[in-house]
Amino acid sequence: KKVLDILPNRKSADLIRYFRAFSTRNSVKVVVMDMNKAYKEVAKACFPNATIVIDKFHVMRQANWAFENVRKNEQKKFDDEKRKHFKRSRSLLLKHPSKLKKEEDMDAVTIMLLDSERIRDAYNLKNKFQEFMWSKDSYEARRRLSEWILLAELAEFPEFKACLTAVHNWDKYILNAFDYPYTNGFTEGC
Repeated sequence: KKVLDILPNRKSADLIRYFRAFSTRNSVKVVVMDMNKAYKEVAKACFPNATIVIDKFHVMRQANWAFENVRKNEQKKFDDEKRKHFKRSRSLLLKHPSKLKKEEDMDAVTIMLLDSERIRDAYNLKNKFQEFMWSKDSYEARRRLSEWILLAELAEFPEFKACLTAVHNWDKYILNAFDYPYTNGFTEGC
C-alpha cells in the first residue's frame, strides 16, 4: 500500500522502457490490470513469467455499463416524472437485491422492475453476472461464466454486446482473478 512511482504517460514504448530497467522483473509473479490491450502486451513483454489478472472491478463495470445503457434507453420512453425517478434511483438498480438493506429500497426496485420488461431482464442479467463475480474459485467462476454467457446470448440485448465481447476476449485473465487475491483498487484510488 505504497505508491512507488507515477509515470508521465501510458504509451507502450515508454512503459516497456521503464519496466525493462528493473533487474527483478523476471521474478514478478502476478500483474493486475484493466482490460487495456496495450497493457497486456506490455505485461507479456516485460514480465514473461507473470500471470495476468484482470481486476474484478473492471470486469463488473462491463456488466454495470451494459445494464445502465438498457436503463437509459428504456427510460427515454417514460414520461418526465418516471424518467427522473429512474435516474435518481439508478444506484438501487445497480445493487444486487441481496445488498438492499431497507425494505423501502426493495419495494422501490420491485415497482421499477414492473415498469419495464427490458429493464427487469437486464437487471436479472446484471445480477447473474454479479453472482459469477462472487465465485469462490476459478472452477466455480468458469461454470457460472459459461451459464451467464448463454443467458446473455439468448437475451439478445445489443447493450450487452460489448460486455460479451470483453468477456470472450479476456476470459482467461478474468478467471485468473479467482485464483489470485490481488487488486489494483488501492493504486487506482490513489
